Amino acid sequence: MKKLLHIVATPRGEESRTLQVSHAFLGAFRARHPAWAIDELDLFKEDLPPLTVERVDGKYALLSGKELSGPFKEAWEAIVRHIERFLAADGYLVSVPMWNFGVPYVLKHYLDIIVQPKYLFRYTASGVEGLVKDRKMVIVTSRGGDYSAAPASAMDFQAPYLKAAFNFVGITDLAFLNCQPMDAMGAPVRDQKIAAACETAQDLARNF
Repeated sequence: MKKLLHIVATPRGEESRTLQVSHAFLGAFRARHPAWAIDELDLFKEDLPPLTVERVDGKYALLSGKELSGPFKEAWEAIVRHIERFLAADGYLVSVPMWNFGVPYVLKHYLDIIVQPKYLFRYTASGVEGLVKDRKMVIVTSRGGDYSAAPASAMDFQAPYLKAAFNFVGITDLAFLNCQPMDAMGAPVRDQKIAAACETAQDLARNF
């Protein structure tokens, strides 16, 4: 059975504008792909392992080509479980609002955990090779303002960061659905933008 991993990086639940759009995607996705399983990973409810000195030292051991053993291997068990859950998916949906021009801290924490040498990427003679291949990803964002054009676009550190991080590990079939503005132009514009984004989300799901 194929699996879609839905990574939720908002704490607002049913009040989330981001999740309104993502739920439209998921409704159309389930109708189009009834055989797929949906695995929801709510980062605000997940007990993400802290990156302790021991765990960081383990990363440097991997970067030097060594295998983890002893206390390093034990310290990495929680990290490996998250990596394996990520790699078990055949496709991804990421629901992430813009916070202070970037991403919520829990998503940065999660990426710092899973983007690891040997597992998601490796260094070769010709450069970095991403190991997460042949998978699609849709990233749904919501922003209080509109960052689609200059000068505001210069403050969008959310989409460039996520694109760089996921491209780095090999996910290049990646679509952004940015729902904006959610606050800057009032409720009527917000509702119009959400409705339009939900329609686009349904189209993306049908063609996933």
